[in-house]
Amino acid sequence: MITPGRGVDPVVTKIKKMSDSGLLITPTINWREFACGWGAAFINVTVTYPVNKLIFRQMLHGVKLHHAYRQLHEEGINFLYRGILPPLCQKTLSLSVMFGVYEEVRRRLVDQGMNRYTAKALGALASGTTEVILMPFERVQTLLADSKYHDELRNTAHAFKVLKNYGWKEYYRGFMPILLRNGPSNVGFFIIRDELQYRLPRHHNPVIRTCTEFCCGALIGVILSALFYPLNVVKVSMQSKIGGPYETVVEVFLQLYKERGSRMKYFYHGIHLNCMRAFLSWGVMNTAYEHLKTIIY
Repeated sequence: MITPGRGVDPVVTKIKKMSDSGLLITPTINWREFACGWGAAFINVTVTYPVNKLIFRQMLHGVKLHHAYRQLHEEGINFLYRGILPPLCQKTLSLSVMFGVYEEVRRRLVDQGMNRYTAKALGALASGTTEVILMPFERVQTLLADSKYHDELRNTAHAFKVLKNYGWKEYYRGFMPILLRNGPSNVGFFIIRDELQYRLPRHHNPVIRTCTEFCCGALIGVILSALFYPLNVVKVSMQSKIGGPYETVVEVFLQLYKERGSRMKYFYHGIHLNCMRAFLSWGVMNTAYEHLKTIIY
Protein backbone atom coordinates (compact mmCIF):
# COMPACT_ATOMS: atom_id res chain seq x y z
CA MET A 1 0.00 0.00 0.00
CA ILE A 2 1.32 3.45 -0.91
CA THR A 3 0.35 6.41 1.23
CA PRO A 4 1.17 10.09 0.80
CA GLY A 5 4.45 10.81 2.52
CA ARG A 6 4.97 7.22 3.74
CA GLY A 7 6.17 5.43 0.61
CA VAL A 8 5.75 1.68 0.20
CA ASP A 9 4.58 -0.10 3.31
CA PRO A 10 7.47 -2.35 4.44
CA VAL A 11 5.10 -4.79 6.10
CA VAL A 12 3.43 -5.85 2.86
CA THR A 13 4.11 -9.56 2.22
CA LYS A 14 3.48 -11.89 -0.68
CA ILE A 15 0.31 -14.00 -0.57
CA LYS A 16 0.32 -17.32 -2.33
CA LYS A 17 -2.81 -18.59 -4.06
CA MET A 18 -3.90 -22.20 -4.22
CA SER A 19 -4.12 -23.23 -7.85
CA ASP A 20 -7.72 -24.26 -8.37
CA SER A 21 -9.66 -23.52 -5.18
CA GLY A 22 -8.98 -19.79 -5.12
CA LEU A 23 -8.31 -19.94 -1.36
CA LEU A 24 -5.51 -17.93 0.16
CA ILE A 25 -2.69 -19.52 2.11
CA THR A 26 -2.09 -17.66 5.37
CA PRO A 27 1.11 -15.59 5.22
CA THR A 28 3.93 -16.36 7.61
CA ILE A 29 4.11 -14.42 10.89
CA ASN A 30 6.06 -11.18 10.61
CA TRP A 31 8.39 -11.41 13.66
CA ARG A 32 9.86 -7.95 12.98
CA GLU A 33 6.76 -6.14 14.25
CA PHE A 34 7.03 -8.07 17.53
CA ALA A 35 10.74 -7.18 17.81
CA CYS A 36 10.15 -3.48 17.15
CA GLY A 37 7.43 -3.31 19.79
CA TRP A 38 9.65 -5.06 22.35
CA GLY A 39 12.58 -2.72 21.80
CA ALA A 40 10.43 0.41 21.86
CA ALA A 41 8.89 -0.63 25.19
CA PHE A 42 12.29 -1.33 26.77
CA ILE A 43 13.51 2.18 25.95
CA ASN A 44 10.23 3.72 27.04
CA VAL A 45 10.01 2.06 30.48
CA THR A 46 13.58 2.83 31.53
CA VAL A 47 13.14 6.52 30.67
CA THR A 48 9.71 7.16 32.19
CA TYR A 49 9.50 4.87 35.27
CA PRO A 50 10.17 7.54 37.97
CA VAL A 51 7.45 9.81 36.55
CA ASN A 52 5.07 6.86 36.35
CA LYS A 53 5.69 6.11 40.02
CA LEU A 54 4.79 9.68 41.01
CA ILE A 55 1.50 9.39 39.14
CA PHE A 56 0.76 6.03 40.76
CA ARG A 57 1.08 7.55 44.24
CA GLN A 58 -1.32 10.34 43.30
CA MET A 59 -3.81 7.83 41.91
CA LEU A 60 -3.62 5.57 44.96
CA HIS A 61 -3.71 8.17 47.73
CA GLY A 62 -5.56 11.01 45.96
CA VAL A 63 -2.78 13.47 46.88
CA LYS A 64 -1.22 16.35 45.00
CA LEU A 65 2.12 16.29 43.21
CA HIS A 66 4.27 17.77 45.99
CA HIS A 67 2.95 15.20 48.50
CA ALA A 68 3.72 12.32 46.13
CA TYR A 69 7.17 13.77 45.41
CA ARG A 70 7.85 14.12 49.16
CA GLN A 71 6.96 10.44 49.65
CA LEU A 72 9.46 9.30 47.03
CA HIS A 73 12.11 11.75 48.27
CA GLU A 74 11.83 10.47 51.84
CA GLU A 75 12.03 6.85 50.67
CA GLY A 76 15.31 7.57 48.87
CA ILE A 77 16.96 6.57 45.60
CA ASN A 78 17.12 2.90 46.60
CA PHE A 79 13.34 2.63 46.32
CA LEU A 80 12.93 4.85 43.24
CA TYR A 81 13.26 2.00 40.75
CA ARG A 82 11.74 -0.58 43.06
CA GLY A 83 9.16 -2.50 41.03
CA ILE A 84 10.63 -1.73 37.60
CA LEU A 85 11.12 -5.40 36.67
CA PRO A 86 7.37 -6.22 36.35
CA PRO A 87 6.59 -3.28 34.03
CA LEU A 88 9.79 -3.94 32.11
CA CYS A 89 8.71 -7.55 31.54
CA GLN A 90 5.06 -6.65 31.05
CA LYS A 91 5.51 -3.62 28.80
CA THR A 92 8.13 -5.19 26.54
CA LEU A 93 5.96 -8.25 26.02
CA SER A 94 2.79 -6.14 25.90
CA LEU A 95 3.99 -3.74 23.20
CA SER A 96 5.49 -6.65 21.30
CA VAL A 97 2.04 -8.30 21.35
CA MET A 98 0.32 -4.97 20.68
CA PHE A 99 2.19 -4.23 17.46
CA GLY A 100 2.69 -7.83 16.37
CA VAL A 101 -0.83 -9.16 16.89
CA TYR A 102 -2.37 -5.98 15.51
CA GLU A 103 -0.40 -6.21 12.28
CA GLU A 104 -1.00 -9.94 11.86
CA VAL A 105 -4.77 -9.68 12.38
CA ARG A 106 -5.14 -6.48 10.34
CA ARG A 107 -3.13 -7.86 7.44
CA ARG A 108 -5.06 -11.12 7.28
CA LEU A 109 -8.44 -9.37 7.43
CA VAL A 110 -7.43 -6.92 4.68
CA ASP A 111 -6.21 -9.87 2.59
CA GLN A 112 -9.69 -11.37 2.94
CA GLY A 113 -11.24 -8.20 1.52
CA MET A 114 -12.43 -6.54 4.73
CA ASN A 115 -12.73 -2.75 4.94
CA ARG A 116 -9.38 -1.39 6.13
CA TYR A 117 -10.85 0.62 9.03
CA THR A 118 -12.83 -2.37 10.27
CA ALA A 119 -9.71 -4.51 9.94
CA LYS A 120 -7.69 -1.98 11.95
CA ALA A 121 -10.33 -1.80 14.70
CA LEU A 122 -10.60 -5.60 15.00
CA GLY A 123 -6.82 -5.99 14.91
CA ALA A 124 -6.45 -3.41 17.69
CA LEU A 125 -9.18 -5.07 19.80
CA ALA A 126 -7.50 -8.45 19.32
CA SER A 127 -4.11 -7.10 20.39
CA GLY A 128 -5.59 -5.30 23.41
CA THR A 129 -7.45 -8.42 24.54
CA THR A 130 -4.33 -10.58 24.09
CA GLU A 131 -2.31 -8.17 26.23
CA VAL A 132 -4.53 -8.97 29.23
CA ILE A 133 -2.70 -12.30 29.52
CA LEU A 134 0.28 -10.32 30.85
CA MET A 135 -1.80 -8.68 33.58
CA PRO A 136 0.01 -10.42 36.53
CA PHE A 137 3.05 -8.22 35.86
CA GLU A 138 0.92 -5.08 36.14
CA ARG A 139 -0.66 -6.48 39.30
CA VAL A 140 2.73 -7.02 40.96
CA GLN A 141 4.00 -3.62 39.82
CA THR A 142 1.07 -1.96 41.60
CA LEU A 143 1.88 -3.73 44.87
CA LEU A 144 5.62 -3.00 44.73
CA ALA A 145 5.00 0.68 44.01
CA ASP A 146 2.76 1.02 47.09
CA SER A 147 4.73 2.10 50.17
CA LYS A 148 2.58 0.02 52.56
CA TYR A 149 4.05 -3.17 51.07
CA HIS A 150 7.72 -2.14 51.30
CA ASP A 151 8.26 -4.40 54.33
CA GLU A 152 5.91 -7.19 53.29
CA LEU A 153 7.09 -7.72 49.70
CA ARG A 154 10.85 -7.94 49.12
CA ASN A 155 10.95 -8.08 45.33
CA THR A 156 9.11 -9.23 42.21
CA ALA A 157 9.65 -12.95 42.79
CA HIS A 158 8.50 -12.69 46.40
CA ALA A 159 5.38 -10.75 45.38
CA PHE A 160 4.44 -13.46 42.88
CA LYS A 161 4.98 -16.09 45.59
CA VAL A 162 2.77 -14.23 48.08
CA LEU A 163 -0.06 -13.86 45.54
CA LYS A 164 0.17 -17.56 44.72
CA ASN A 165 -0.96 -18.35 48.27
CA TYR A 166 -4.31 -16.69 47.48
CA GLY A 167 -4.94 -18.65 44.29
CA TRP A 168 -4.47 -17.84 40.61
CA LYS A 169 -7.41 -15.41 40.57
CA GLU A 170 -5.41 -13.04 42.76
CA TYR A 171 -3.00 -12.46 39.86
CA TYR A 172 -5.93 -11.14 37.84
CA ARG A 173 -7.54 -8.84 40.41
CA GLY A 174 -8.58 -5.74 38.47
CA PHE A 175 -9.05 -7.70 35.24
CA MET A 176 -12.13 -5.84 34.01
CA PRO A 177 -10.83 -2.23 34.03
CA ILE A 178 -7.71 -3.37 32.18
CA LEU A 179 -9.84 -5.17 29.59
CA LEU A 180 -12.06 -2.10 29.18
CA ARG A 181 -8.97 0.08 28.80
CA ASN A 182 -6.73 -1.96 26.51
CA GLY A 183 -9.05 -2.70 23.60
CA PRO A 184 -10.55 0.76 23.03
CA SER A 185 -7.24 2.54 23.67
CA ASN A 186 -5.50 0.33 21.10
CA VAL A 187 -8.22 1.10 18.56
CA GLY A 188 -7.74 4.80 19.16
CA PHE A 189 -3.95 4.58 18.98
CA PHE A 190 -3.65 2.65 15.73
CA ILE A 191 -6.39 4.46 13.82
CA ILE A 192 -5.27 7.96 14.86
CA ARG A 193 -1.62 7.06 14.30
CA ASP A 194 -2.24 5.67 10.81
CA GLU A 195 -4.35 8.71 9.86
CA LEU A 196 -1.65 11.12 11.03
CA GLN A 197 1.05 9.19 9.18
CA TYR A 198 -1.10 9.08 6.07
CA ARG A 199 -1.56 12.84 6.02
CA LEU A 200 1.78 14.13 7.31
CA PRO A 201 4.60 14.54 4.77
CA ARG A 202 7.55 12.16 4.98
CA HIS A 203 10.61 14.36 5.63
CA HIS A 204 14.04 13.25 4.47
CA ASN A 205 15.72 15.29 7.21
CA PRO A 206 16.22 12.79 10.10
CA VAL A 207 15.83 15.46 12.79
CA ILE A 208 12.52 16.74 11.42
CA ARG A 209 11.30 13.19 10.85
CA THR A 210 12.20 12.21 14.44
CA CYS A 211 10.42 15.28 15.86
CA THR A 212 7.34 14.48 13.77
CA GLU A 213 7.29 10.86 14.99
CA PHE A 214 7.72 12.00 18.59
CA CYS A 215 4.92 14.58 18.39
CA CYS A 216 2.61 12.09 16.67
CA GLY A 217 3.00 9.52 19.45
CA ALA A 218 2.94 12.17 22.19
CA LEU A 219 -0.31 13.72 20.96
CA ILE A 220 -2.07 10.36 20.82
CA GLY A 221 -0.72 9.40 24.25
CA VAL A 222 -2.03 12.57 25.90
CA ILE A 223 -5.51 12.15 24.39
CA LEU A 224 -5.88 8.48 25.33
CA SER A 225 -4.34 8.75 28.80
CA ALA A 226 -6.67 11.62 29.73
CA LEU A 227 -9.67 9.75 28.35
CA PHE A 228 -9.00 6.55 30.31
CA TYR A 229 -7.54 8.14 33.47
CA PRO A 230 -10.56 7.50 35.78
CA LEU A 231 -10.55 3.85 34.70
CA ASN A 232 -6.88 3.60 35.67
CA VAL A 233 -7.68 5.11 39.07
CA VAL A 234 -10.25 2.36 39.62
CA LYS A 235 -7.74 -0.25 38.45
CA VAL A 236 -5.05 0.96 40.86
CA SER A 237 -7.50 0.91 43.76
CA MET A 238 -8.59 -2.65 42.97
CA GLN A 239 -5.02 -3.92 42.56
CA SER A 240 -3.63 -2.31 45.73
CA LYS A 241 -5.29 -5.03 47.82
CA ILE A 242 -4.22 -8.58 48.58
CA GLY A 243 -6.98 -11.03 49.47
CA GLY A 244 -10.56 -10.22 50.35
CA PRO A 245 -13.67 -10.08 48.17
CA TYR A 246 -13.45 -9.33 44.45
CA GLU A 247 -15.26 -6.10 43.73
CA THR A 248 -16.75 -4.95 40.44
CA VAL A 249 -15.69 -1.83 38.56
CA VAL A 250 -18.94 -0.09 39.49
CA GLU A 251 -18.58 -0.94 43.20
CA VAL A 252 -15.03 0.41 43.39
CA PHE A 253 -15.93 3.51 41.40
CA LEU A 254 -18.83 4.37 43.74
CA GLN A 255 -16.67 3.69 46.79
CA LEU A 256 -13.92 6.02 45.54
CA TYR A 257 -16.51 8.61 44.54
CA LYS A 258 -17.84 8.74 48.11
CA GLU A 259 -14.37 8.70 49.69
CA ARG A 260 -13.30 11.65 47.55
CA GLY A 261 -16.14 13.95 48.50
CA SER A 262 -18.57 12.84 45.77
CA ARG A 263 -16.78 15.05 43.26
CA MET A 264 -15.44 13.74 39.96
CA LYS A 265 -12.55 16.22 39.91
CA TYR A 266 -10.84 14.22 42.66
CA PHE A 267 -10.61 11.30 40.26
CA TYR A 268 -8.26 13.44 38.22
CA HIS A 269 -5.56 14.02 40.83
CA GLY A 270 -2.31 13.46 38.99
CA ILE A 271 -3.76 13.90 35.50
CA HIS A 272 -1.48 16.83 34.67
CA LEU A 273 1.60 14.81 35.46
CA ASN A 274 0.01 11.80 33.77
CA CYS A 275 -0.42 13.80 30.57
CA MET A 276 3.21 14.90 30.81
CA ARG A 277 4.26 11.27 31.32
CA ALA A 278 2.07 10.15 28.42
CA PHE A 279 3.51 12.91 26.23
CA LEU A 280 7.05 11.74 27.00
CA SER A 281 6.28 8.01 27.13
CA TRP A 282 4.26 7.66 23.93
CA GLY A 283 6.52 10.11 22.13
CA VAL A 284 9.60 8.07 23.05
CA MET A 285 7.81 4.81 22.27
CA ASN A 286 6.60 5.89 18.84
CA THR A 287 9.98 7.39 17.89
CA ALA A 288 11.86 4.31 19.10
CA TYR A 289 9.44 2.03 17.25
CA GLU A 290 9.82 3.92 13.95
CA HIS A 291 13.63 3.98 14.23
CA LEU A 292 13.82 0.30 15.16
CA LYS A 293 11.54 -0.54 12.26
CA THR A 294 13.87 1.32 9.90
CA ILE A 295 16.86 -0.63 11.26
CA ILE A 296 15.22 -4.08 11.38
CA TYR A 297 13.51 -3.83 7.98
